[in-house]
Amino acid sequence: MGGPLRLPGLLCVLLSLSRARAQGSQACNPRCPPNSVCVNATACRCKPGFASSSTEIFTDPLEICDDINECVPPMKVSCGKLADCQNVEGSYYCTCSPGYELRSGGTNFTNESENTCQDVDECKQNPRICKGRSTCTNTQGSYTCQCLPGFELNPEDPKLCTDVDECSSGQHQCHQSTICTNTLGSYQCHCRPGWELIPGSVNGRNSTICKVKPFFTWPLPPGVHSQSLSRFFEKVNNLHRDFKPVAATDTIQNLIGAMDELLKAPGDVEDIALPVRHQVATQLLLGLEQSLRTLAESLPEGPFTYRSPSDTELSLMNQKPGNGNVTLGQSHARIHLDWATATGAGNSSTGTTVVGILSNPNMGKLLVNASLVLDPKKEEEVQKAHEGPFRGARIQILSPVNSVFLTNNDTEKLASPVTFAFSHDGEISGKRREVICAFWKIDSNKSGHWDTTGCWKLGSGDNSTTCQCNHLSSFAILMAHYDIQDWKLELITKVGLSLSLVCLLLCILTFLLVRPIQSSRTTVHLHLCVCLFVGSAIFLAGIEKETPDGEAGPRCRLVAGLLHYCFLAAFCWMSLEGLVLYFLVVRVFHGQGLSTRWLCLIGYGVPLLIVAISAATAAATASEGYVGETYCWLSKKHGFFWSFVGPLAFIILCNAVIFVITVWRLTQKFSEINPDLKKLRKARVLTVTAIAQLFVLGCTWVFGLFLFEPYSTVLTYIFTILNCLQGLFLYVLLCLLNKKVREEYRKWACMVAGSKYSEFASSTTGTSHNQTRELRPSESGM
Repeated sequence: MGGPLRLPGLLCVLLSLSRARAQGSQACNPRCPPNSVCVNATACRCKPGFASSSTEIFTDPLEICDDINECVPPMKVSCGKLADCQNVEGSYYCTCSPGYELRSGGTNFTNESENTCQDVDECKQNPRICKGRSTCTNTQGSYTCQCLPGFELNPEDPKLCTDVDECSSGQHQCHQSTICTNTLGSYQCHCRPGWELIPGSVNGRNSTICKVKPFFTWPLPPGVHSQSLSRFFEKVNNLHRDFKPVAATDTIQNLIGAMDELLKAPGDVEDIALPVRHQVATQLLLGLEQSLRTLAESLPEGPFTYRSPSDTELSLMNQKPGNGNVTLGQSHARIHLDWATATGAGNSSTGTTVVGILSNPNMGKLLVNASLVLDPKKEEEVQKAHEGPFRGARIQILSPVNSVFLTNNDTEKLASPVTFAFSHDGEISGKRREVICAFWKIDSNKSGHWDTTGCWKLGSGDNSTTCQCNHLSSFAILMAHYDIQDWKLELITKVGLSLSLVCLLLCILTFLLVRPIQSSRTTVHLHLCVCLFVGSAIFLAGIEKETPDGEAGPRCRLVAGLLHYCFLAAFCWMSLEGLVLYFLVVRVFHGQGLSTRWLCLIGYGVPLLIVAISAATAAATASEGYVGETYCWLSKKHGFFWSFVGPLAFIILCNAVIFVITVWRLTQKFSEINPDLKKLRKARVLTVTAIAQLFVLGCTWVFGLFLFEPYSTVLTYIFTILNCLQGLFLYVLLCLLNKKVREEYRKWACMVAGSKYSEFASSTTGTSHNQTRELRPSESGM
């Protein structure tokens, strides 16, 4: 019952409280400025840390409460030692001065009694506050960065030490005979290229003193006794003894003069054995390069050119290396390369860079009869161009010997190729020759030879040749006379063809004069031998080119055309041999063969048609069909060579088929009938003879069909021997092995000797004539 009675009392209390709050709000001024509080309905007061420009309590609504800076007088707060007061809006705080910190590790405090500021050791911070090659030193409230010797503070970053280049700044103390090389934090003094330490001197900063090395430190090869060389070395030693850097120009001229005097009149040097002479030349070239490189570094910066009375010319450039390329030229040669190649790795700070070229027209006297080695790629090109295996080359030096030297000593494999342009004499007449770029390569025995590895020709004309090489040495332009065919093959060819010509002539006379063997086959044999005789004679007399530059003239084209026709005609008559044999075997039983008119029309007309079409095609396409790369023969370009190889292969194939069919038909007849044994025996002998003839004429050219690259020495010799002895084979096969021919030879021999036939010979001859009458005139046997 108490709950309902209490509810009206609670409502009364809430109403009285809300009424009192409303009255209080009506008593506060609502227009007080920021950072202030109201005092009553009309007045305001600034908050702690702020003050008005008038009185503490103000009624003006436009009054402003400004922040009080407790860190400045008159209200300056004392934070204590090693501390600073920091004002904030409406308040303040104290912090330790830079380089100090509170012992507690805190950052702020409010009064002096809380000040525990102490020094901070920045040198123990991680990461290091002093960078690079520097040391940190702690001070009260700060630190300093000090550089190690050889380093200095970077103006852009006081905490970083950078290397001092004592060489470029002039702070080094190197002797004038040495070169200063900067290192990290220091520098070194070392001898110039071509100089050496004086006795007792060691490499160091101040104690390094150098002298010029002797120009030539090598002795004469063992067993060499030459007064000319001895006088030359004596002059060189005198130049070295009297050398002064200020007189480097005179020393260079005197050195070149001494070399010219030695080479212009070698005297007893020419009596030295050839390998030893090449060894002397190699050492002279190396010594000249090293000496001129050394002397050039003593010259003032800039270009230098000297031409001696003997036409030896030196051109060099001595200057600080730059960017891009450098071109150096003279009357004998020009060189183009980039500065990085000339300077080399590790030489960029050693001073100036030297680029030089020495052209010596007389050095070739010591390099006479030197061998030439072609790089494999070049040798392959030569073999392909000249259609034969490369056996070597004879060389002739067309230009002065040009020695190139740089500050960079590592020139065996350059990063970028060097371009040369060499002037030389006009091209010399000769066969299988080529102008090439070559360099003098040092052998293991300190001798040398000409080589083309790493060098290639860019172009040649107007007595000038441009080359590129990926290394440096002594260079020259050579006329290389390539030896493609060895003398053994040439001897076999000439002797074999000469013997064949004699035998073919005997065959022709035999077929014309021996009446017992006259037949259609004898007609084929006669024309076959005539074609081979004419072709062999033309081959022996005119196959070689005779124009100075190896180009084919009208004579050479005519020879090629005639050879093409004669050899095709020989193979056509060989095919007719097969046809005649076929009809002859069949005619034993029935049928007739071809007449002589048709034989001549086919034997000479078909080859003429092939040659005419080939020549017309070559003329229409402007291709050099009858211009072989090496000989007066058919060219392999554009497939023109197949105008001979194609008919040759076809005729050999057809003959093989005809002979197989003939033997097969003959075998059939043996099994079907029982003919006269004499006729069958003669047919068998004729077939065996024809098959042997096919082997002699056909298979020899089959070997030739396989003489493509790479060349086989064995096949080359087999092909040469068999083809050169074709006339001998035919004479033995068609004449000496024929019994009737031997009887006629015996009769002629007796007539020449002036004796008469004996009774035995007469009876033998009579018997043979009776046998001849019993057989057909077209059948001749062995």
